[in-house]
Amino acid sequence: MFTQILLGAAMIVITTFIQGLFTVYGIERLRDHVRLHPTKSVPRATLQLAALVLWLFLATITEVWSWALLYLALGAFDTLEHAVYFSTVTFTTLGFGDITLDDQWRLLSSFEAANGLLLFGWSTALLFVAVKWVYQSDV
Repeated sequence: MFTQILLGAAMIVITTFIQGLFTVYGIERLRDHVRLHPTKSVPRATLQLAALVLWLFLATITEVWSWALLYLALGAFDTLEHAVYFSTVTFTTLGFGDITLDDQWRLLSSFEAANGLLLFGWSTALLFVAVKWVYQSDV
């Protein structure tokens, strides 16, 4: 159990770092773009937000794959496809339950679910602020 707690905590640090990098870069690019190209065009503003959403989705994919690679390294899954599928379902807290971890590693899935919940909240808060910046040009 102690090993799972340490691994889960390490993965939370790693994925938080990934989220932080994507956040800083995405916000800097969005703020620069809004400053240099202010627009009252709703379609253009919407495209700016869509670009940020895709960027944050790339962060999520990177985080999910980080967990999947851990599961593979631990031997929890035999194939990359199963590891990525399980990780995606767990990170999004969907939790189908059609694929599960052995008792030896199942505590890790709760860490991943909590991690995903927090990072999705982070992305949501970021998008809320971005909507304000883009539509009000209040950067």
